Amino acid sequence: MSQRYRDPQDDIGNNPNPLLPIGEIIEARLSRRGLFKGLLAGAAVLTLPGVFARNALAAATQASSSLGFTEIAHGIDETHHVAPGYRAEVLIRWGDPLVKGLGEFDPRKLSADEQERRFGYNNDYIAFMPLEGKPDHGLLCVNHEYTVTHLMFPGLSEDKLKDQVSAEQTQIELAAHGHSVVEVRKVDGRWRYVPDSPYNRRITMRSTEIMIAGPAAGHERLKTKADPSGRKVIGTLNNCAGGKTPWGTVLIAEENFHQYFAGDPKGTPEEKNHRRYGIKGEPEYPWWGKHVARFDIAQEPNEPNRFGWIVEYDPYDPRSVPVKRTALGRFKHEGAAVVLNPDGRVVVYSGDDERFDYIYKFVSKGKYDKNDRKANFGLLDEGTLYVARFSEDKLTWLPLVHGQGPLTQDNGFASQADVLIETRRAADLLGATPMDRPEDIEAHPKDGKVYVALTNNAKRETDKVDAVNPRAKNETGHILALSPPGGDHAAGEFTWDIAIRAGDPRKPEAGAKYHPAVSENGWFWCPDNLAVDGAGRLWIATDQGAAWQKSGTADGMWACDTQGAGAYLTRFFFRVPIGAEMCGPEFTPDDRTLFLAVQHPAADGVKDSTFDKPATRWPDFKEGMPPRPSVVAIVKDDGGIIGA
Repeated sequence: MSQRYRDPQDDIGNNPNPLLPIGEIIEARLSRRGLFKGLLAGAAVLTLPGVFARNALAAATQASSSLGFTEIAHGIDETHHVAPGYRAEVLIRWGDPLVKGLGEFDPRKLSADEQERRFGYNNDYIAFMPLEGKPDHGLLCVNHEYTVTHLMFPGLSEDKLKDQVSAEQTQIELAAHGHSVVEVRKVDGRWRYVPDSPYNRRITMRSTEIMIAGPAAGHERLKTKADPSGRKVIGTLNNCAGGKTPWGTVLIAEENFHQYFAGDPKGTPEEKNHRRYGIKGEPEYPWWGKHVARFDIAQEPNEPNRFGWIVEYDPYDPRSVPVKRTALGRFKHEGAAVVLNPDGRVVVYSGDDERFDYIYKFVSKGKYDKNDRKANFGLLDEGTLYVARFSEDKLTWLPLVHGQGPLTQDNGFASQADVLIETRRAADLLGATPMDRPEDIEAHPKDGKVYVALTNNAKRETDKVDAVNPRAKNETGHILALSPPGGDHAAGEFTWDIAIRAGDPRKPEAGAKYHPAVSENGWFWCPDNLAVDGAGRLWIATDQGAAWQKSGTADGMWACDTQGAGAYLTRFFFRVPIGAEMCGPEFTPDDRTLFLAVQHPAADGVKDSTFDKPATRWPDFKEGMPPRPSVVAIVKDDGGIIGA
């Protein structure tokens, strides 16, 4: 999620008690257990200020990296950049048609009905789902997280939007949120999307009916005037990252849903619940509540409870109805990393993307049936949701189960549905560990670890640091490596390490820690989305928000090994245009294409950037055309493996 468009309260966090009930001094632990495992024996872990790969050890480890590309340089300008020997081509852009009969995109003539049939705005998570088992033909399943209103429509000023945005423009924004499914093919070495494919579809906030399943379905707190059953809802909102299941469905995460709900929660039955999720009557999109009644909590106090879930749908069936899986909990989900456990159960990891909030996992009750695809479609409706508590030496998973511990009627939880609707408050009572803004989580199929991106937390004070969040005023974030015992992701206890502490290693006060051979371009700020390629390399996308003005470089994509002498030796591969965020890394099964989502170009940290005078007109660079969030397909010039 872009940090520019986060609610100001998110910068503080909505956890009323962000104190970890464990952890004290961290440096002893780091020195005793070691920050990196798998490096050369005796290798230093802290890159010295001003020293980049100048000694024999650094040269040896640099050579040992499996990454074969030449790094690009840090910088900021109007366009994108990729490592030499690669092509980065724009595949599909906001407004491109997904059905027959639509002409070229003209944002000045865009209607809500038309936006429903065009590629949405601010592409984020990408899933590539092969067709006929082919790596060069498949479906791109793409989230559309949010809209940047003053870059979408002409004549608007960022500081006057509340009074300027019309009812029709609001409907266009609703239609631009959600998700797209797009058929794509690689022809003569170049990727093209199929504009009139029968697979193409939009799932939008404006019109798509979505079913609600699991323990909270039908609960009184999910019922509204429009849906007295509490079992169906129109749309999915603020879809950030996601995941793929072994049975070929896609999971899309609802993240910062609080930004859209107007009205003061005070006096409503859901006041405490809404405030814990950041709903306080001052949304980023106040015109939604003005023009659409269900986004005014004074009229529909239960409507926010219908968002903040994981949504599952079948991309291979354009008529399939998406389903919100309430058993996975309600919070600001950043992703849904799915693991098939050795015993056949399904595990889903997710972070709650806010400062001082938590890391979760869900373990299904049932087991995956590889011989019956449809039988797996309800696996995520029954199981146990856990939240993470870290100590100096281990991670303990605490079950969020009604009737256990403090999760009782005395504390306002009358059922498991209440626990799931108020997942954050339930986790508070269990004493989960408040984290430095958990973003994407990815399970590594080769080294057995689970990697967690913690983007930043500048509000953590010195008296609140702990073993797993070791820096006060953490502006630059870090990456955790969680280790399930014997590869058992359902286990109650894990071990853990800090893999990377991001920041500029030339500044000792930053407390950054990388591989000793990191180059002058290999460091980064604010890790966000993660991906693992077929060779086991970790790919790291960043989201600095406006902080690129401090770091001196735009967001982008870095990569590293996770094992051997080159473990966590990060290299800079791709850079986004000014004001953009790097999202959605996804490889084809043959690792010969990397799809990336470039989100909100010309927005973050750019003053007076508007539709009429944007900081960049990427990717069209056509006078009169605003910047357009787009998906980029990267291939190697020689057709080889990405990164090798």
